[in-house]
Amino acid sequence: MFLGLLLAACTVGPNYQRPEVETPAAYKEAGDWLVAQPKDDVPRGQWWTIFGDPVMDDLMPQVDVSNQTLKAAEARYAQARAQTRGARSALFPTVGASADASRARRSGGLGTANSYSIGLDASWEPDLWGRVRRQVEAARASEEASAGDVEAARLSLQAQLVTNYLQLRVTDAQMQLLDASIKAFQTSLNIAQNRYRAGVAAKADVVQAEAQLKSIEAQAIDLKSTRAQLEHAIAVLVGKAPAMFAVAPRTAQLDIKLPDIPPGVPSTLLERRPDVAAAERRMAAANAQIGVAQAAYYPSLSLTASAGFAGASLAHLVSAPNRVWSLGAGLADTLLDFGARSAQVDIARAAYDEQVANYRDTVLGAFRDVENNLAAVRWLQEELGVQQEAVRLARESVQLALNQYKAGTVAFLNVVQLQTSQLVEERTYVNLVGRRAAASVALVLALGGGWQSLPPLPE
Repeated sequence: MFLGLLLAACTVGPNYQRPEVETPAAYKEAGDWLVAQPKDDVPRGQWWTIFGDPVMDDLMPQVDVSNQTLKAAEARYAQARAQTRGARSALFPTVGASADASRARRSGGLGTANSYSIGLDASWEPDLWGRVRRQVEAARASEEASAGDVEAARLSLQAQLVTNYLQLRVTDAQMQLLDASIKAFQTSLNIAQNRYRAGVAAKADVVQAEAQLKSIEAQAIDLKSTRAQLEHAIAVLVGKAPAMFAVAPRTAQLDIKLPDIPPGVPSTLLERRPDVAAAERRMAAANAQIGVAQAAYYPSLSLTASAGFAGASLAHLVSAPNRVWSLGAGLADTLLDFGARSAQVDIARAAYDEQVANYRDTVLGAFRDVENNLAAVRWLQEELGVQQEAVRLARESVQLALNQYKAGTVAFLNVVQLQTSQLVEERTYVNLVGRRAAASVALVLALGGGWQSLPPLPE
């Protein structure tokens, strides 16, 4: 009979199948990229190396070692793994041991008596309807979702480090630009002062030149605060106190490498993005919980067994005459619950529907992120070309105006205005380089961390 019950065991509840999501054939904003072209020479794991900065490459491993946000995510994953082991343990019997000794007075004044016992107890509830198996399935899917959360956190932190570091280098370039402008404006001030002392220029020219110089010096001081904050942010990302961390300023010309990033085809995004994988696994866990709720409709079988020794003498306790044992079986079912079980099933189904909606929304959000950053990378690159020409023309106009001012053919106000315009164009160009680099980082993040292919999602 027992074997027959085991053979008849089944798993109630719907088997999981990943819902379909609408996937476009190609990215709308891919532009001139050949989306199906393989890029075997592109870094696939350490994606940040595409920017070619050895200092950043040295900082990145510290995120894995010391970042506390990542440590917390890994701890949550460890909890999920333990929960899976805990759920799986319910498939097996529970075995316990006991020992007892007592002394009691007999009724009728017949003295006292001792009693001793030792034994093993076992109990097991066979998983006839698959309730425990569905719980294990849900726990395993939750564990896999937690693993996806760890990778999503890791990728996000890596992207934050790259973005902050590149912005710090842009700030270094801005500071160098302002330092050069201060020298140029100081030269203009010297020219104005010389012409004033020679009596060929008005005092207003000197005042304008000095005001312009002080304005740029104030902007340079403001950038020092910006740089300090970026450096502090990087320190926290690598798990260090800001007071114990520093990134040396870069005095070379701005040399951020702006990589071309192959976006691939949209269908691969579902395999790359760890947040999409986590959402899919939560959907699978919610599906398994439906089976857990439905198993409550069926009776539960409990099997118990015990064996040991009991007697009045401790010296001869473990002997054949003192052997005791018992076997038992119990069947229980709920006959009337006024809709409690059906309510739990409805709750589980609604929770699954919620996770399906969350999954599809995550997929749509992933496609949106890729399209947004493809557009940003594409148009910022084009804007950089135009802005570079604007910088060239601004520099030429300043040189012409200075020559004309020295010749006395234009007022100093013309020089001031053109120098200010040149600085604006120069800073705009540097900012565009930073925005283009940030858009590249955001595109890598949107693509799920470069171009490595993750294992296919379970069906």
